[in-house]
Amino acid sequence: MQRISILGATGSIGESTLDVVSRHPDRYQVHALTAHSKVEQLALLCERFRPAVAVVGSADAAARLSGLLAQRQVRTEVAWGEAALCQVSSAAETDVVMAAIVGAAGLAPTLAAARAGKKILLANKEALVMSGQLFMDAVAASGATLLPIDSEHNAVFQCLPVGYQRLPAGHGIARIVLTASGGPFLQREVATLDSVTPEEAVAHPNWVMGRKISVDSATMMNKGLEVIEAHWLFGASADQIDVLIHPQSVIHSMVSYVDGSVLAQLGNPDMRTPIAHALAWPERIASGVGALDLAAVAQLRFERPDLQRFPCLKLAYDALREGGSAATILNAANEIAVDAFLNRRIGFRTIDHLIATVLERLPAQPVTDIPGLLEQDEQARQLTRTLIPS
Repeated sequence: MQRISILGATGSIGESTLDVVSRHPDRYQVHALTAHSKVEQLALLCERFRPAVAVVGSADAAARLSGLLAQRQVRTEVAWGEAALCQVSSAAETDVVMAAIVGAAGLAPTLAAARAGKKILLANKEALVMSGQLFMDAVAASGATLLPIDSEHNAVFQCLPVGYQRLPAGHGIARIVLTASGGPFLQREVATLDSVTPEEAVAHPNWVMGRKISVDSATMMNKGLEVIEAHWLFGASADQIDVLIHPQSVIHSMVSYVDGSVLAQLGNPDMRTPIAHALAWPERIASGVGALDLAAVAQLRFERPDLQRFPCLKLAYDALREGGSAATILNAANEIAVDAFLNRRIGFRTIDHLIATVLERLPAQPVTDIPGLLEQDEQARQLTRTLIPS
């Protein structure tokens, strides 16, 4: 029986994880569930899964959750704040941590899980994008198991040889190819992107995701962050990582070998597949996802990304090549810009302009410790805010 703590239980990844967990009550038990502010939804999950601990983002949310749980006679301990998130991530009662908190807020608890040697199912790409080598060093030092949940990175992981040690040349790997759906605006006239609304941007054609990550998919910043993440997960350079637009989202990613072989992982676009794979690894368990019917799909289409349409992708490659804290600055500026867009303070195409300006004005610094990293993160956020019209 493995005990799991789900960070971000009320998000789409958290919900999919709980769906898979509920199919295997003989294998998994929920130790902790966390949510930032969706108290009512978290209370319902606590009533169903009876975790030992539930963590929310504020004292007010904790008080509301405690009241709801008392009404339901659910004896789940309630805690709040970053320290509580770190505690459940590193607790002796936790075997597996699903790291699915969106954005930089997931860094501290995910890093706590790494330092505690947990089995980490990494759905929060920003933690690795921001901390890079510091995070990988923590995993190596503690003996933690790091398994990617992003459909693309999980696909790459499945296509790599057993015992892969982040050394592409040592395993005959030529390139890693991350596929991308192209989002909702792949065929839209570029000149009209200035008028995109938040509702249009979050309407992803293939995946059900949260609002922030849906906007990132529309700008392809999501794919840019995945390129940076792939660098750290698999030891590949920026020049060894390609992005290929594949609108059907059937091939989730590929690994190209020096002998000319290309291995690909295919499946229906449903996050329960990579979640089930990582939960049970190295075994396989049922995920609830239907079998892929290639005859029904009929055709698979591919094209190279247009960087005029998707400038955020180029910005991410540039940040990876620059190194240091550039990826942290990129991520911080993007989070503030996307939030401003969702709140209708800026236009869709202003997102990439803001990020480019912040990267130009804020020089990257060496990343040597978490406090220095967080200082760069905050500087980038502050600068981005000053550039947004009041």
